[in-house]
Amino acid sequence: MKKAASPDTSPAVKRTRGRPAQGASVGRDKLLRNARKTFAKRGYDATSVREIARESGVDAALLAHHFGSKDALWEAVVEQIAEHTGPMVAATASLRASALGARERVERALEIYIDKVFNEPDIGLFFATAATEEGERFDLLVERIVRPYHDVLVPLLSDAGKRKALKVVDADVLFFMLLNGISKTVAYGHVLQVFSALPKQQAKYKRVVLQTALGMLA
Repeated sequence: MKKAASPDTSPAVKRTRGRPAQGASVGRDKLLRNARKTFAKRGYDATSVREIARESGVDAALLAHHFGSKDALWEAVVEQIAEHTGPMVAATASLRASALGARERVERALEIYIDKVFNEPDIGLFFATAATEEGERFDLLVERIVRPYHDVLVPLLSDAGKRKALKVVDADVLFFMLLNGISKTVAYGHVLQVFSALPKQQAKYKRVVLQTALGMLA
């Protein structure tokens, strides 16, 4: 009678092309970071779940397992950004009760923001791209990311303007000019690199971005 093959000699399961090896796993946070970068570069409509899966080295089924739909994945990215920017918002809010002068509070707030943008440039790029959205996606973006920061930074700008510590014509307009100007300058550093060596010197680049932003308020 023929012996049955032992488990140790059983042939290995052939890996399907494009599918991660059995047992391989990519964490939810990593998937969201990759999705954030892809959405930031291409925008919601031009991004596919398969493209994000390919960038992550996993099968699209894994993204479907974690998030369900493309809409749910985009919403999860927004929630991840809200979580990551939470400490920045809290640190900025705390400046209102600090012993710093009105101008110094704004300077410190911009330092905090610039640190965040340099550490995670795709967050600023994501906002710049996603800001073209309309309807529910736009509303979610505003309520979870933009408004919390607006509500802590604008009072600092307004106060500095009232005290003549900085030149502030309109605090809301200034808020958006600063955020968009700083985030895009950092996110598109590769374009600036065509004309300047600064993006290759991150510490110096960061200082110059801060000094330039403050110079605009002098």
